[in-house]
Amino acid sequence: MTGGFFDEAFDAEQLPDPLPNNPFGLLTEWFNEARERVSLLNWNTMGLATVDADGRPSSRMVLCKDIRPDEGVLVFYTNYRSRKARDLEMNPRCALLMHWDELGRQVRVEGLAEKSPEEESDRYFATRPWESKIGAWASEQSAPIESRDAMIEKIAETVTQLGLDLSMIMDGHPEDLEIPRPPFWGGYRVRAEAVELWCNGAGRVHERARWERTLPEAGQHAAGGWQSTRLQP
Repeated sequence: MTGGFFDEAFDAEQLPDPLPNNPFGLLTEWFNEARERVSLLNWNTMGLATVDADGRPSSRMVLCKDIRPDEGVLVFYTNYRSRKARDLEMNPRCALLMHWDELGRQVRVEGLAEKSPEEESDRYFATRPWESKIGAWASEQSAPIESRDAMIEKIAETVTQLGLDLSMIMDGHPEDLEIPRPPFWGGYRVRAEAVELWCNGAGRVHERARWERTLPEAGQHAAGGWQSTRLQP
């Protein structure tokens, strides 16, 4: 009898009913919509949580550079000597979080991280701005340094060590600089084993759903099918 009243009072964006078999179709739709509608420069920012060998958690922001719905994979790039990379070397389990306040949407992902193939990392690195390429070579990510001036000096030394022709920058053609990918820098693929999608709702009566699947063991080729569950807010 009161359903209509409460439907209006607690109006919110609704997840599909029934839920889709695979969450990555909707996840990708949200991701692409954020690209078009979110005003933030880094609309593809996502939190990455890892755990070290002693079980101590750590989180930081990275950029989601690719989503592969058919594989259930998200991709980010980093220095393989960074703290996050050391954590993932010891324990590949990690969690990702994307939150778009302007859209009232959130994505949570739990899964296993593995290094991307070298050729894939090479292709992405080639698309980066020249400053970012040099920075990747110069920075020992997460390692201490005494000052900002010391970091700038380190970058200058890196330019010399790479034998870069700075006249290309002065002439306005920095894209012609040939800067290879450092062997200690590259991508990670996070294979999702759980995905939760969330929509903001009035009165904090949010829309939530969770999908889970079993990832393949070594020697197996395919993950198990997704199982979905609606969750109370």
